[in-house]
Amino acid sequence: MTDAVPSYVVTPPAITSLPVRGTKARFPIRRIYCVGRNYAAHAIEMGRDPNKEPPFFFQKNPDNVIEAGQVFPYPPLTNDLHFEIELVVALGKGGVNIPTGKALDHVFGYAVGLDMTRRDLQNEAKTLQRPWEVGKAFECSAPIGEIVRASEIGHPDQGEIWLDVDGKRRQTGNLNQLIWKVPEVIQHLSALFELAPGDLIMSGTPAGVGAVKQGEVMHGHVDGVGDIKVPVG
Repeated sequence: MTDAVPSYVVTPPAITSLPVRGTKARFPIRRIYCVGRNYAAHAIEMGRDPNKEPPFFFQKNPDNVIEAGQVFPYPPLTNDLHFEIELVVALGKGGVNIPTGKALDHVFGYAVGLDMTRRDLQNEAKTLQRPWEVGKAFECSAPIGEIVRASEIGHPDQGEIWLDVDGKRRQTGNLNQLIWKVPEVIQHLSALFELAPGDLIMSGTPAGVGAVKQGEVMHGHVDGVGDIKVPVG
């Protein structure tokens, strides 16, 4: 006797996933954690003192992800849509209270991603002391490229991270400028949440965030990881 196949009152959502370089297998996405203001220069341009702030986090939804090359549709209800280039960390193992010395053992690989932000809606939420979801977790707000396995490239902790819009450099930084390094981020996150395989961490953006318009093309890069190109529809 076999177990009956469960039935559902609505069609279950599809599993969101990303390609993995060099294999036909895909990486299934469980949760997306984002680190706020994790580069000192970006914290300053956002009006904060980076020396006084512990790491903080917000989330995007798995179905906010689009792959590199897909058109990013300009979202509704905003007149100030910003790009934020980021190193994305893909977890292959989970846990709670993961020590920093063991944190990188939990990393499956890395990718290049964009934390697209309806800045005007986010700023309004900040003023009203409300959550950021309307500014951060809207449809297609997480363009992410293919995942590159850590077994191939190691764990990048320095190297250029930049973003061009229509060939003009808009953001530039170095991974060594992260305030909270990847092992520290994993340690802090795992104290707050039970991490699991399939989780993504968007590690923060360098200075230079700004608005993008319909018809422009964003080109992001992280040394040792790769590139992402996303046209704005």
